[in-house]
Amino acid sequence: MSKFYSLGEFEIIVMAAIMHIGEQAYGTLVKEEIASRGGRQVSVGALYSTLGRLESKGLLTSFEGEPTKERGGRAKRYFRVTKSGYEALSKSIDMLQSFITELPRFEH
Repeated sequence: MSKFYSLGEFEIIVMAAIMHIGEQAYGTLVKEEIASRGGRQVSVGALYSTLGRLESKGLLTSFEGEPTKERGGRAKRYFRVTKSGYEALSKSIDMLQSFITELPRFEH
């Protein structure tokens, strides 16, 4: 059994964005997915810090693609959610839903 990591809101958003994008998930597309789905602007530093943290926990893997002329000969780094990452994401979402479901109405 893999260790369970309780994910924070931004970690959930980043992992969900990667899963929505699929095989071609790299930093710029993840940033754009977060902006288009959530209306949230994300700094490159915050995104890559989170990607690195999730990868160090084994929740993501990454690999480099081929260098491209458009990127000045640099390669894109692609990200994928691991099985452990998917499990952590699912458990974190389930935990949040258990708190949110049937919240009492706010009456003030």
